[in-house]
Amino acid sequence: MFENVEFEQRHEQSSQPRATAPMPPEHEMDMADLLVAYLEQMGVEYVFGVPGGAIEPLYNAIARNQRKGGNLSHILARHEAGAAFMADGYARETGKIGVCISTSGPGATNMLTAVATAYSNDVPMLVITGQPALPSFGKHSLQESACTGVDVLGMFRHCTRYNSLVSHPQQLEWKLITALQHATRSPAGPVHLSVPMDVFRAPSSQQAPSYDMSNLLRPAALVDHGAIETLRGMLSMARNVVILVGGGCGNSIHSILQFASLKGATFVTTPDGKGLVSPQHPLYRGVFGFGGHATAEAALNDPSVDLIVAVGTSMGEWNTGGWNASLLNERLVHIDESEEHLARTPMARYHLRGSLSAIFDRLVERMHELGQHTDPIVERRRAARDEAARTWLPSDTLEAPDTFHSDATPIKPQRLMKELGELFPPSTRFLADTGNSIAWATHYLQPRDRRMGERRFGGGERSRDLGKRQSTGGWLRLTTHFAAMGWAIGAAIGTAAANPDVPVVCITGDGSMLMSGQELSVAVAEQQCVIFVVLNDRALGMIKHGQRLCGAEQIGFALPPTDFAAISRALGGRGYTIRSAADMQALDIKSICTYPGPTLLDVYIDPEEVPPMGSRLRVLQEGV
Repeated sequence: MFENVEFEQRHEQSSQPRATAPMPPEHEMDMADLLVAYLEQMGVEYVFGVPGGAIEPLYNAIARNQRKGGNLSHILARHEAGAAFMADGYARETGKIGVCISTSGPGATNMLTAVATAYSNDVPMLVITGQPALPSFGKHSLQESACTGVDVLGMFRHCTRYNSLVSHPQQLEWKLITALQHATRSPAGPVHLSVPMDVFRAPSSQQAPSYDMSNLLRPAALVDHGAIETLRGMLSMARNVVILVGGGCGNSIHSILQFASLKGATFVTTPDGKGLVSPQHPLYRGVFGFGGHATAEAALNDPSVDLIVAVGTSMGEWNTGGWNASLLNERLVHIDESEEHLARTPMARYHLRGSLSAIFDRLVERMHELGQHTDPIVERRRAARDEAARTWLPSDTLEAPDTFHSDATPIKPQRLMKELGELFPPSTRFLADTGNSIAWATHYLQPRDRRMGERRFGGGERSRDLGKRQSTGGWLRLTTHFAAMGWAIGAAIGTAAANPDVPVVCITGDGSMLMSGQELSVAVAEQQCVIFVVLNDRALGMIKHGQRLCGAEQIGFALPPTDFAAISRALGGRGYTIRSAADMQALDIKSICTYPGPTLLDVYIDPEEVPPMGSRLRVLQEGV
């Protein structure tokens, strides 16, 4: 009876004419509107953030822009670190600047870890934080984070390429332009503007941006023809060359692999460069660095190698195998756009700074002009290489190929990587989180039919058209150096926002999921096809195995049993429990990859399998 009465009351209320909210009065353009206009001009589709009082004027500007039919949208993160990780993922997928915004005080400090991660990985990002109004500075206003409060600007100083308080409306435009230029020059990275409320609300003296950012931010084609000719001469004299492909080669990978084929050179990659190449490429010899392959180290240690050409790599611990002497020796030639990266290889025989695309395009052109690709010695090497390639398989790089094919229960993490590589379509973006996830993916993930290589193969006569990449980020993405747990969870959502037409697979651990798993709710709200693969071993796996292998005390790694599939369902996503390879193969992958929302695979892996983390242990034990 009560239900009927309630229904009648609701029906009666719904039949009454609804009062409509009054339309806001016409708004004169303010400085927040001008900032939004610049983002639109640059083609930024999404900003990621969490609102609050001090940043409200910028949110108002975004809403006004949307009401006028603008293309800029906001994605609400569940935590400000998640917002910055999302901006990181968006930037890697699009090549544009990732934008994240937060209020003052704790909103800004929550972003610090994620911004530092982007800084250490050279990811271009615009970080905008609010401030209370300028007249309130020093009065202990709520969440004040200027120099008279908790100085957020001082905190961001050490993890940004540019960092400034906008203390007057007339500063905003030129400080924004300066920040964006710093974000996109080499090395790229995050920049931070702290903007008080009253500065955002100040009227703009102009109705449109003064600058054309497409021209201002166009990368300079740094080419030193004399230096390239010196390098070409060194390469022409070398009979056996190995190329190390780093994560910074996304824009130039086609030319680099074309050069490798013409020269008859094998190549290896850094962990963050693995996603730029096909694991099935006949010249590929695996990953050198953290989680890498013995075949890659053997290729570098071959005594017949004249030159090791490292391209687009920062030469940190993870992408040098703990500063391994196999790479860092007098045979090294280091090519990069960043002076900071080049400064880390004082032992190198030669350094060349410039646009990687321009350098390798020129090398390929010169080889054709001089007929060097038809050199008899090169031809013999190519024939020998092709013969070896007929019997070489990607699985030849693996440390434990038996576990890669194991049917054991619980599923071996190596076998899980095999299933992921085979089940998901070629367009899939894989993101591997810090911890065991990155080690397993770097070593064992081998998707099939990846053709992201050279524009021409062999002698350069025959075109290749087998899936040119739309993104410079590659099929596998990870974060090195600062290596924050939970990065892949937010970055996967940013990747899916940037490219909703492809599946995005986030490979993460139970520890990372317990830190940042609430961001799955964002994928629910945005109806994103993100597949979260949780390696559930009830532990902080890398800590557990590291302590055992180093003979340290066994402490601080155990996690309680957690049903992540149930958590996903509770948040509005789908969830499946996986215990074996058969469970993986029983999944309806087509349905998962077309579902408008996230799917979580709670994978109970064998907790005793030790990830390939030898280089990290050596550094910890030796204190290199």
